[in-house]
Amino acid sequence: MIQTGKTPISVMTFCAILSISLIVNLPGLAVTPMLGSLSKIFPDTTQLEKQLLTLLPNLAIIPFVFLSGKLSLSRHKTGVIVTALLIFTACSIAYLFADSMVWLIVVSCILGCGAGLIIPFSKGLISDTFAGKYRMDKMGLVSGISNSSLVIATFAVGWLSHGNWHLPFIVYLVCLVPLALSFWLREIPKNELIPESVILPESRSHTTASATEDSEDNATKPSRSGIYFNKIWALICVYAFITFSTVTVSYFCPFLSEKHDWSPTLTGTVTALYYLFILIPGFSLPWIIKLLKGGAFFYAALLMTIGIALFAFFQDQLAMCIGSSLAGLGYGICQPLIYDKASRAVSSDSKSTLALALVLSSNYIAIVATPLIIDGLRNLLHAQSHQTFAFFVCFISLTVYTAISFICRKKFAFSVNKSFY
Repeated sequence: MIQTGKTPISVMTFCAILSISLIVNLPGLAVTPMLGSLSKIFPDTTQLEKQLLTLLPNLAIIPFVFLSGKLSLSRHKTGVIVTALLIFTACSIAYLFADSMVWLIVVSCILGCGAGLIIPFSKGLISDTFAGKYRMDKMGLVSGISNSSLVIATFAVGWLSHGNWHLPFIVYLVCLVPLALSFWLREIPKNELIPESVILPESRSHTTASATEDSEDNATKPSRSGIYFNKIWALICVYAFITFSTVTVSYFCPFLSEKHDWSPTLTGTVTALYYLFILIPGFSLPWIIKLLKGGAFFYAALLMTIGIALFAFFQDQLAMCIGSSLAGLGYGICQPLIYDKASRAVSSDSKSTLALALVLSSNYIAIVATPLIIDGLRNLLHAQSHQTFAFFVCFISLTVYTAISFICRKKFAFSVNKSFY
């Protein structure tokens, strides 16, 4: 049995919860390698269709993340999860038979909807079943698994893209693993899975007590929905900002490579290092927290600032590799800590999936908005070099953010629960 700080769960149930994280970062991945050859695959493809293929799936994720949070308040959480997995599976198979751009766009949008439904539950189920240090450790683990899956799938897609253009979509079939294991989700104790508003009074005391023990600095009262919105808004701002500041590595590194006439292999290496170092803290979070203690957010901000500074000031291949590694490491430290904080900014653990959905949505909004914000600022300021402008903007903003994270290190958004170290 796996100890949770609440009711112990079986190994298979634990594996079923973890397996959901295998697919949360995959939407859009298989499409990327074929963007440059779409005109050959479908000669009548327009530039608008190419843009819709990359933009619409990410936009589709956002409202369904919110919907997932709302559905998490029902008594049918496992049903929502299985439905989302079936949508993901159906789209994975549909990709293999796609024969037009319209087909690809429609299937990608539906896949985004299914992904949006499942993403909050990948962390929400951890919050439902684990408490205290057990929860923080497992938040790091699911973060590590989701990012590991992304790195492995990226290499797999790159290798498969040399054959038939349908082959990269095979990676999406990994969704069959959590679908097969979803049977064991039924073993999660009902009093931990079902929201407080629909469980019996005699089962309610354990849930509420657990939430009270795990919440920190709950001097203010939660909203009627059971969420401390002052804390959630702080986490939304932090998560959106660090995503905006570091995702520039994958968005704008290709422009630097083009400027210096570097090999496309370098771009792939830099991006792979970024995602590789994001996953490392997930598997070693308890050790990292014991090392950095209450300064975890500050040191993570410092790593991200130095990493982006290397892109801005030292446009060298080695500097870019080191910079992407440092930026990824800093981001990887913050990510599971933010998830853990979001799960505790509630009056009851059963509301944590809704809180997580609100915070997670800021990540996807930031991903979509980053190139739009950078281009808008560049046009407003009449910047000459679009290749380096994004990194200078992010370096300046990260410098300010690092100072704020130090000054406010005892505030909820930047603090670390002392019981964790």
